[in-house]
Amino acid sequence: MTPAARTQAAIELLDEVIAAARGGGAAADTLIARYFATRRYAGSKDRRAVRELVYAAIRRAGEIPASGRAAMLAVAADDAELAARFDGSTHGPAPIDPDEAPASGGVMPAWLAEALSASGIAADQQAALIDRAPLDVRVNRLLADPQALADQLGGTPIPGLPDALRLPAGTNLDPLAGQVEVQDAGSQIVSRAARAAPGQSVIDLCAGGGGKTLALAAAMANDGRILATDIDRARLSRLIPRATKAGVTIVEPRLLDPQREDEALADWQDTADCVLIDAPCSGTGTWRRNPEARWRLTPDRLRRVAEQQRHVLSVGAPLVRPGGALVYIVCSLLDAEGRDQVDAFLADHPDWTAEPLDLPAGTRHGHGLRLDPASHGTDGFFVARLIRPC
Repeated sequence: MTPAARTQAAIELLDEVIAAARGGGAAADTLIARYFATRRYAGSKDRRAVRELVYAAIRRAGEIPASGRAAMLAVAADDAELAARFDGSTHGPAPIDPDEAPASGGVMPAWLAEALSASGIAADQQAALIDRAPLDVRVNRLLADPQALADQLGGTPIPGLPDALRLPAGTNLDPLAGQVEVQDAGSQIVSRAARAAPGQSVIDLCAGGGGKTLALAAAMANDGRILATDIDRARLSRLIPRATKAGVTIVEPRLLDPQREDEALADWQDTADCVLIDAPCSGTGTWRRNPEARWRLTPDRLRRVAEQQRHVLSVGAPLVRPGGALVYIVCSLLDAEGRDQVDAFLADHPDWTAEPLDLPAGTRHGHGLRLDPASHGTDGFFVARLIRPC
């Protein structure tokens, strides 16, 4: 593909991303993969170049752009070489009309900037939310040695996380399936709030594909019980194959029916040493990996996820044994999903207490800790550890 053709391909993909953001369609990564699946003539360099253009345009536009062309014109406004590719050549974009309006720049929609500011996230912290994310992995000690893999892959150990490595971008992890799991350092840090140990009985209530489930299993040295539950059959179905590759045998997956979770979990009531709730959330802390997600979020969607968070907390609390812990995690920096949820829970459960956390990174925030890219070099998270009375 010529440079101009790559630019036109990026514009076409941006149109699809914008339409998906408005209509609740597939994520940008999925759309890019589908696009090139039908264009076998595009080589690896073409795919990489187009992908970089797409994400540069997504990161550049705080508000959802009018079109893919407008989004790319905004990037071209600061890049003379890119602007020159609008040359009207075969398969390239039409020349730039002086009257064309590029997409407006910015970090995020104005209402989100206001909400994050009200949550104590300053302008520099907001800007870091759409930086590029590093490639962090958790080494599975059941099958591999972190130092040996660091030497093999050229990885950098992450302070405070003995199982974590930060790898060069583009490292091929396929040959290491089961030995490593792609997991941001922040996710690994907040998982440690569970204080999982061998012999425990633990519930991962919103397990999804099992990233934190496998981290819990490794911390438990594959000794004990983990119940991994979710309401999404497709996501939960990925857990057992991943666990098998990781050498994990202590996990029981259980599919739940929404609003009927209590019935399915009756056998675990008052039993768990720890219930970990990695709650559904807005994902404001993970925009480095999914920057178009900030175009999808609306006040109404935020209200709905907050309702889901209150619900999963009400499901999880009765499962904790007396003296056990409920660990609440969201990959969001909005107080409506983090601090406020914990405050409301403690108001409704005055006999419970919030236990101070001593983690490798994080800033005290309300009854928990908060991590963000600018301050800690991780994705954004809020985590709190709540103790049921004996």
